[in-house]
Amino acid sequence: MKNFKATTNPKNRITGNGNGNGNGHSKRALTSLAKTATVPEALDGIRLKVLTDAPKALTIQISGDRRQPEQKSVSPWLNPTQLERPAFLMNFPFSYGTGYANNPWMKDMKGGKRLPDFTRAAVQFLAVYQNMSAEGLVYLLPTPRGADLQDLIYTANLGIVLDHLPDKNTVVISNYMSEPRRGETPVGVKFFQDMGYDVHVAPSKFEGEAELKHLYDNVYIGGYGIRSEKETYDWMEKTFDMRIIKVREVEPYLYHLDCSIFPITKENTIICTELYSKKEIAEIEKFTNVISVTADEAFSGICNSVRLPNQVLNSSHIHDLKAGTEDYKCELQKNRKLEDIASNLALEVSYFNLSEFHKSGALLSCMVMHLNRSCYKIALTA
Repeated sequence: MKNFKATTNPKNRITGNGNGNGNGHSKRALTSLAKTATVPEALDGIRLKVLTDAPKALTIQISGDRRQPEQKSVSPWLNPTQLERPAFLMNFPFSYGTGYANNPWMKDMKGGKRLPDFTRAAVQFLAVYQNMSAEGLVYLLPTPRGADLQDLIYTANLGIVLDHLPDKNTVVISNYMSEPRRGETPVGVKFFQDMGYDVHVAPSKFEGEAELKHLYDNVYIGGYGIRSEKETYDWMEKTFDMRIIKVREVEPYLYHLDCSIFPITKENTIICTELYSKKEIAEIEKFTNVISVTADEAFSGICNSVRLPNQVLNSSHIHDLKAGTEDYKCELQKNRKLEDIASNLALEVSYFNLSEFHKSGALLSCMVMHLNRSCYKIALTA
């Protein structure tokens, strides 16, 4: 702490010594002027305290500590995976197409039956998007200008965010078996790199979270044999401290794991048990309660569902079907079975007509990539 004395200066009229002009107000005027005097540049940021009790001189006390710079506010999250609210990735059907038949469902559709109605497809997509965005954060994956990526909308195949890792900042991008989808890999890499994720590309064939279902902690179920390879899961286990229950897929029409396995809660998993060996089912039962469904129900899309905090989303075009037909009966059976399962777990079911996307052999779960699994953190009891 230092003191200095202000001296008389004709320009700024501050008088530090003497009795002023004899009008009896010198001390008062002096104090007032001192408070409004210009602070020398060298003292900018230093607090000045005027001591008015000095009998013959104005004394200004200088405090040596400078004003601290304002602290910048820092977001507690680096990316959507770290949010406590649900976060997903979708893609608007700008590049959606059905020109290349890369699955049995598409090959069965002849002539113009496979041509999409783009306006209707957009409306159907937005119905799902609006429902999901009301519950959490939904990113839209950008479609590169002029991209010939007919299946980019199916973001469940783009990769998987490894939510079990402590940093919650790691993603594995797909290495596609399907030839027309291989151009999606660089799109996914760029998007997640721009988001700041630690990005890895699978060294062997792998088609995203549609093939690798997260149960809880570091436990997953991985499907292989049609679109993904078992070697991918061996690499992931070694690299990312994962426990992957590996099951072989054999049904060509149910060519991704989300067609036959759906973790509906952290403790319960819907599985088409007749598609897997007893040994595989027994291994799964060590980690989760298995809710068995039939092959017909799997073919109708019961496992192609998405979980939100208090509801299950599923595709159903039952109102487009003629009552009494075989297709109508199968769809009705699937819907009633899913509603019974959901009701027992205190969940509701919401249906969406996605008939335009059936033309590419896809259902609702194909359109959604989880950026986190916050939906599963809520314990529900009926």
